[in-house]
Amino acid sequence: MTASSPPAAPTAVGPADASPPGPVFADLALAPHLLQGVDALGYTAMTPIQARALPEILAGRDVIAQAPTGSGKTAAFGLGVLHRLDPALVETQALVLCPTRELADQVGKQLRRLALGIPNLKISVLCGGIPLGPQLASLAHAPHVVVGTPGRIQELTKKRALHLRHVRTLVLDEADRMLDMGFEEAIRDIVKRIPPERQGLLFSATFPDPIRTLGTAMLRDAVEVRTDDGETAPAIEQFFVEVEPARRTPTLAALLLQHRPASTVVFCNTRAEVNEVAASLVHYGFGALALHGDMEQRDRDEVLLRFANRSCNVLVASDVAARGLDVEDLAAVVNLELPHDADTYVHRIGRTGRAGRSGLALSLVSPRELPRATGIETHTGTPLRWLRAPAMPARANVPAAPMVTLRIDAGRSDKLRPGDIVGALTGEAGLQKEAIGKIDVFATRSYVAVDRAQAGRTVTRLREGKIKGRRFRVASL
Repeated sequence: MTASSPPAAPTAVGPADASPPGPVFADLALAPHLLQGVDALGYTAMTPIQARALPEILAGRDVIAQAPTGSGKTAAFGLGVLHRLDPALVETQALVLCPTRELADQVGKQLRRLALGIPNLKISVLCGGIPLGPQLASLAHAPHVVVGTPGRIQELTKKRALHLRHVRTLVLDEADRMLDMGFEEAIRDIVKRIPPERQGLLFSATFPDPIRTLGTAMLRDAVEVRTDDGETAPAIEQFFVEVEPARRTPTLAALLLQHRPASTVVFCNTRAEVNEVAASLVHYGFGALALHGDMEQRDRDEVLLRFANRSCNVLVASDVAARGLDVEDLAAVVNLELPHDADTYVHRIGRTGRAGRSGLALSLVSPRELPRATGIETHTGTPLRWLRAPAMPARANVPAAPMVTLRIDAGRSDKLRPGDIVGALTGEAGLQKEAIGKIDVFATRSYVAVDRAQAGRTVTRLREGKIKGRRFRVASL
C-alpha cells in the first residue's frame, strides 16, 4: 500500500454471511500438516469468528475482526499465518503484535501447537520486561514467526537485529488495548518497515474510531467480520447492585460470600483501587491477589500463574494488567465500578461463560454511575437485572483456594521437566497424583500446584529430599 492509493472502506461481513452452522476445519483448504496441529489440539467445529474470518484469511484478504477474548481468534489468525509460511526460507515471514508479554506468551504457545506438523519451524516471542541480550542472541538465526510487544519489536528493528523485509503477514492482536497503552506510534513505525504487499489482520474486542483509523492506515480493501450477535450472552447471568461509593468493598465481600464463585476477577478502574481492594479482601479472609501494571514482571507472572492454577480464588486487576489472563472456566467477573464505555463492559464480562460454560457477572453501581448503566442497557439491548446489596455476615466462612503453589528454584536450564517434579512429589513427598495440579517449568524456576491440605508437609519433604537426584530450594507462595 502506498500513500497515493488509500484503501477502500472495509466490506462488512455480518451474521447473514456466516458459514453454515457447525463448519469444521476439514472443510477449509488447509494443508495436511496444519490439520495435524488442529487435530492435536482437539479442534473440530469452528467458532463463529473462525468460520467467518478464516476463509477470507486463507484467500489472502486483509481482515479487520471484532473478536473478544475466548472467541478462538488466535487459531483464526494463527492458521492464516502458518498457511502462508515457507519453512525453507529462513527469514521472518510473519509478525504478531500483542499488548502484553503474557498475551504474547500465550499466542506463541498456541502457534507452536498449531505448527506441530511443520518441521524445523522457529517461532520467537520477543517482549519487554526481560533482558535484551538473550533475545539479540536468538536472532542470530532468523525466526520464521515473531510474536512480541510493540516496544520491544521496535527496539530490535532499530538495532537492526530483527529484519522485517520478508514479512508476508502482519497481525495486530487486541489492537484496542495496544492503543490504550500508548503503542500507536511504535506500531506505525513497525508497519513502515514491512513490505506493502503484506497481508494485514487486525483483531480487536472493540471498534472505537482510533482502531478504524489504524485499520485504514495498515489494511488494504479489508473485509470486516464481527461476532457481536450475542452467541455467548445467554451463558452469562448479569446482575447490577446499586451501592454508595463508601460501601463498595464490604458489598463486594458480601456478594462473593453470597454467590461463592470458585474463581473471580474483580475489575477496578485505577491501580490504586486494585491494591486497596485486594488488601481489604485479604482482611476479610479471602485469598485475594492484586495485578496491575506497576508490578515487576516476575511478580505479575507469579500472580497470573497462581490464579490460573487455583491457588488464589480472587484476582483484583486493572483492565490492561488482566490482558494476559488465561483461565478457561472463570466462574465470575465483578465490576467494582462500571467502566466508562459499554464496549469495555462487554469485553470484561466475556471472560466468563466461555466454551459453553455458565458464568456470572456482578456490577456495583453508585448513583452517579446510573447513566453508564443505562448506556450498557441500550448497547446490549437487554433489560438490566438489579439485586439488593447484601450485608456482610457477622461470622464469615470464607472459602479457601483449593491449591497452594510451590516454587522450585530450578527449571529448563537445569534439565528439569514436569515428569521429574511429579516423580519427586509422588515419591519422596508421598503425594497421590490427584493432589497435584498444574505444573509450569520456566528457564530457571518451576511452579507446581498441590492440594492445600498437604502443602506444608510436601514442602518439608521436598526440602529434605531430592528432585532428579539434586537438592533445590523450594518455597510455598
